[in-house]
Amino acid sequence: MALYYDLPVYRDTYLLVLKIFEVTKDFPKEYKYTLGQDMKRDALQLVRSIYRANKSTHKKEPLEAFLDEFELLKLEIRLCVDLKVLPFKKQAELTVLMDGISKQITGWRNASQ
Repeated sequence: MALYYDLPVYRDTYLLVLKIFEVTKDFPKEYKYTLGQDMKRDALQLVRSIYRANKSTHKKEPLEAFLDEFELLKLEIRLCVDLKVLPFKKQAELTVLMDGISKQITGWRNASQ
């Protein structure tokens, strides 16, 4: 079993967390402490799910939890763009990173079944 922090999906997810923290710091006050905080919390939860999946002998549950939180984060990012608090260019950067993460997690989940 590899250490969780050596996994490519962990590194990509950690990079996503950093980017989420970076983009939310520029949110207007109205959204910084509501939507911004939720995005940060959900992004951190993704890292926790990877740790739990790597540690667990039954990986399906933590990976399913990851995918659930991941969908919520996608929705929050989409909402930020619609509210015009996140530039479309930043959304595109996040989306490219998230597509790669999604493929890795789905592959990991399918391989563990």
